[in-house]
This record gives sequence, C-alpha cells and structure tokens, in this order.
Amino acid sequence: MPKLSIIAFDGTRHDFEVQAGSTVMENAVRNSVPGIEAECGGACACATCHVYVDDAWSARVGAPEAMEEDMLDFAYDVKPTSRLSCQIKMSDGLDGLVVHVPERQA
Repeated sequence: MPKLSIIAFDGTRHDFEVQAGSTVMENAVRNSVPGIEAECGGACACATCHVYVDDAWSARVGAPEAMEEDMLDFAYDVKPTSRLSCQIKMSDGLDGLVVHVPERQA
C-alpha cells in the first residue's frame, strides 16, 4: 500500500497508508484532513481540494490536464505545483507522496 503525507496549513502532518487507485482527495476526506473541502465530491468541478505537491514530487505527479487547469483558475494562491487532489490517483509509483494544504480554499 502506498504511503501518503498531507501537511495541513498549520504544519500538522497526516500520514496514511492508502489504496492504489484512490485519490489524494478521497483519502483526505476519509481521514478528515482540515482544509480539504471537496465540495464537488471529486468531479473536477470546483477547486476546493486544491493542494501544493511537494517540490520533490512535482515531476513524478505530473502536470494538470486541461480541465483541471481550468478549475485551478478558481483556486486560492495558485503556484506552479498546484493540483486538485481529486485528480491525483495514488499508485505504487507515488509511494511516499507529500502534498501541502493551502491557507484556504477558493
């Protein structure tokens, strides 16, 4: 099972073992990580699950696709490593992934 770390805005680290194929957002919601609102439930129709992929993982996670980029226009304080957590599927290749929650969601 891949490991996932979500760092809340206040610096609190949330570490999980997750199922391959699940999304970062699903795991954040399932474990009540503060700051991940996920209002659309993972349909890539809002920007309330915005995260920053840790710099060390950015290349491996990859860039957002067009639909996700459009939704990121509505996110708060977008950075080059911004992604919607509903669009990041966990896999063995992402074992150890670290993401950071922004100060607030849009």
